[in-house]
Amino acid sequence: MTGPPSHELLGRLEARLGPKGFTRDPEIMEPWLSDWRGRYRGSSAALLSPADTDEVRAIVVLCAAQGSALVPQGGNSSMAGGATPGAQGDALLLSLRRMKRVRLLDPLENLMVAEAGMTLSEVHDAALGAGRRFPLSLAAKGTATVGGLVSTNAGGTQVLRHGTMRALVAGIEAVLPSGDLFDSLAGLKKDNRGYDIGQLLVGAEGTLGVVTAAALRLVPLASRAVAWAGMDDPTSALSLLRRLEAGPGAIESFELIPGSALELVLRHIPGTRAPIAANCPWHVLIEAVGTEPAEELGSALAEAAAGGLIGDATVAASEAQADALWRLRESISEAERRDGPAAKHDISVPVAAMPRFVVEEALIVERRFPGARVIAFGHLGDGNIHFNVRAPEGSDAASWLAGVGSEITRFVHDRVVAAGGSISAEHGIGQLKLDELVRTGDPVRLAAQRTIKDALDPLGIMNPGKLVPLARDSGKT
Repeated sequence: MTGPPSHELLGRLEARLGPKGFTRDPEIMEPWLSDWRGRYRGSSAALLSPADTDEVRAIVVLCAAQGSALVPQGGNSSMAGGATPGAQGDALLLSLRRMKRVRLLDPLENLMVAEAGMTLSEVHDAALGAGRRFPLSLAAKGTATVGGLVSTNAGGTQVLRHGTMRALVAGIEAVLPSGDLFDSLAGLKKDNRGYDIGQLLVGAEGTLGVVTAAALRLVPLASRAVAWAGMDDPTSALSLLRRLEAGPGAIESFELIPGSALELVLRHIPGTRAPIAANCPWHVLIEAVGTEPAEELGSALAEAAAGGLIGDATVAASEAQADALWRLRESISEAERRDGPAAKHDISVPVAAMPRFVVEEALIVERRFPGARVIAFGHLGDGNIHFNVRAPEGSDAASWLAGVGSEITRFVHDRVVAAGGSISAEHGIGQLKLDELVRTGDPVRLAAQRTIKDALDPLGIMNPGKLVPLARDSGKT
């Protein structure tokens, strides 16, 4: 069991970290005590901001000795409350934002070792400066940090070709709950010495240790083409994806967007405009790389249009136009938030099932909750759906969700499980989905996770209340 930090512990931490690394100032701590969505608000006796790995180790050793919990935090862009401390204030907030060095950048090895506090945008810029790129992108790239991306196994828009963060991590440095340093930053392509502890830390949401640096896989620069196409239904979108995958270019992103989501963006996000003239019920945003990607993609879309697979389409003629198309996709969440609250679900189903799910299951949910309006969009190439249920038109959305939001979520998750899917595709479990993980999860899997947690963190000091259910809830006896 953990307990609140003692005055002695706080004094020792302050002496070790100095004024830049230790604060109890409420104004400084305020922005980091709530999650990005504003769903959770916590409390903490202090904010710890180590400058290097040695300071992280000192923090963990001191806290372990007194049984005080730590909540690691990067850019605080978690969508599941995974980096927000509990309301009771027993845990100390551990920010990695000061650790922003590039320790290694080797374009010949296509490898970068980046510290946990670097943002994704900073990683992109550093890789570009070496003539390489890091092929993972998401809307929160300006705030999401390497440590958070690793700890949540971030996905984003390029998973179709390059995989999630798990596939892009060649090695990890982390401070374990014991204070010992785990280091696999060499980035070996072959290392068959048993359990891959580094990969175990990917997606662990800070519950097994504090990620301090990661060796990231880079890829060569490539010419890209970005296009937007409209169509009648998601089945046509999947057919288009399979046709493009058989072509000469490499498809890196393929985003499915309903007309209702595009309409929200155009209504709420200044400076946006419709990408095509046709008013289509469904749309896709495509990014491809290749020798002549714009020409290849344009020809493929023209053939698809001639065959009736798609309606109107456009290929960006410049990087500015490409960025404008991507802005439409990346602004959906912000447009939804400005339009009003919704019951949001980050789910995945088998790719072949996604076209049916976003249409038929949306109708089932809308019939089950009269007046509800579903917006389902996401990464068609990997089956990741953002399945959001909005309140009836003209209703008090907050009151409606307070009354039926939990029931909606349980209903949606039951439909996902029945379809062979997952209740968390890329946002993690955090505290938001912990109860639903227990309710819908495989007891064997939950018990195994609990066993791993107990083995590596027997004191339970690492990010308590996130991802891993209590023993009594996981089926362990």
